[in-house]
Amino acid sequence: MISQTAEYALRSVVFLGGQVGQPVTTQRIAAATGVPAGYLSKVLQTLGKAGVVDAQRGLRGGYVLARPIDELTLLDVINAVDPIRRIAGYPPGQAEQDGSLHALHRRLDEGIERVESLFRETTIELLVIGGGPPADPAPRFVIRDIAAAPSADGVGADGDGMGE
Repeated sequence: MISQTAEYALRSVVFLGGQVGQPVTTQRIAAATGVPAGYLSKVLQTLGKAGVVDAQRGLRGGYVLARPIDELTLLDVINAVDPIRRIAGYPPGQAEQDGSLHALHRRLDEGIERVESLFRETTIELLVIGGGPPADPAPRFVIRDIAAAPSADGVGADGDGMGE
């Protein structure tokens, strides 16, 4: 759904978000995030041009976030390096009257809109402090074969203690 470049940018920004405004070198970011240093330099330059990070030169220089982590969102970072593309119309050469293609494109765009909404609502701060609420708050139930389940004495219904 998102490009490798966008993922690298997100890893870097989340890492920087946990560094409380202290400049961090490209090499340290690369080591902490698993992003190749050469490619990371290009990603950080792009993020700098978009106003997501600032580069500080000098002996104690490095990169810092240019915006507060409670305002910076996943969507901001992704769109800075590889914008999410919405489905704006029909493929070239396809008639607008084709109802199935219209329905397909409308549905695909609805999915993209939902992803954009989730990314827009997710701040870097939320990720830095631990990710927020679980994605699926519904309780999980495990179904077991009662006949094979061990009893209180550790012996399964078949009497061999193996449960099978």
